[in-house]
Amino acid sequence: MNSQIVQLRQLLADRFPHLRTWTDTPPAPSCWKTGVERLDTLLHGGLAKGSITEIVGGNSGRDGRAAPSASGTGSGLLLHALIEQAHATQQIIVLIDAADSFDPCSFAQETLSRLLWVRCKNAAEALKATDIILRDRNLPLVLLDLKMNPAAQLRKISGTIWYRLQRIVQQNGTSFVVFTPNAMVSSTEVRLTLNSHFDITALSQTPEELVPELHFNLDRENLRAVEVG
Repeated sequence: MNSQIVQLRQLLADRFPHLRTWTDTPPAPSCWKTGVERLDTLLHGGLAKGSITEIVGGNSGRDGRAAPSASGTGSGLLLHALIEQAHATQQIIVLIDAADSFDPCSFAQETLSRLLWVRCKNAAEALKATDIILRDRNLPLVLLDLKMNPAAQLRKISGTIWYRLQRIVQQNGTSFVVFTPNAMVSSTEVRLTLNSHFDITALSQTPEELVPELHFNLDRENLRAVEVG
């Protein structure tokens, strides 16, 4: 019986070389390429689709530049790079700004034409907006920025909320990235900590010059193949 199965598989492979059989190894999850070489290499291609990625890091300034202090870990720079990558690849992405702290003035108008900016007053309002936006199957990347919100707001976020959002992104294949000041997304499949440290000299450099200097620690990675349909 085993020899017949082997012969059948060989026959199918000869006649249909592009056909994948049930015994083949499942494909790895597809990714949204960030354009940040160090990050894409660490994540085996980019941000996994159908998954939550948590980026842990302090505030890096309202305009995406590094703050001249130890808190300038680079999360603002990474956000800047993701928005620029969306423009470069002609994709529409969403930024849910949970503290209304994003400054669009550092971007060209053409770049902002690819960004849907959702301005929120607090974390609770942002999570409600996130729940609605993630149900749209046409958005390749959704960013939720919680890094500027007070700890009192963040402590009120129930773990069940993250698991509900996880189920939504698993169904629609969106790459969902949450920027946080501390690890807090219980259902995240990938957690990265930004440990870049920029001093005051970074203020004289452009985001394009600083992004390659970002450093990441991969704290959690629990990915599986995602089927969207």
